[in-house]
Amino acid sequence: MTKKPNENDVVFIQALAELLSAQDLTEIEVNRHYGEDDSLNVRISKTQNVVQMAAPVAMAAPAAIAPVAAAAAPAATAIEDPASHPGAVTSPMVGTIYLQAEPGSPAFITVGAKVAEGDTILIIEAMKTMNQIPAPHGGTVTRILVEDSAAVEFGSPLVIIE
Repeated sequence: MTKKPNENDVVFIQALAELLSAQDLTEIEVNRHYGEDDSLNVRISKTQNVVQMAAPVAMAAPAAIAPVAAAAAPAATAIEDPASHPGAVTSPMVGTIYLQAEPGSPAFITVGAKVAEGDTILIIEAMKTMNQIPAPHGGTVTRILVEDSAAVEFGSPLVIIE
């Protein structure tokens, strides 16, 4: 049984998207319970100044999310997404990036450096564990898209190797 889209849900989702931008947040997740078998689950996340939506909805029509997603689409065309570059290396996990093995030591990679497949290009600390991230293919590092000690999310572009 599906329910008619609730205009209040659309307004609520739009307000969440505005809050995400206004507060410079990267993600908001809200579960609204209206009754025993009636709820709305919304997750809004932002990467590279583009608002992306994923909203598993129980007992509410998916059409309620379409106006907000359509509003975000024009912004996506104006910004080049580094993650779509064929040489992009994306984060396999959520964590903190380290470009060197320890403070004061040389960085694993620099722009213009040549790397071979399997070379460690950076470290991601997740849950107190240091995870070495290997180059998925050999080539030249053309861009480093993250800063040392920055937080990254799953799928965030880290470097471009061509």
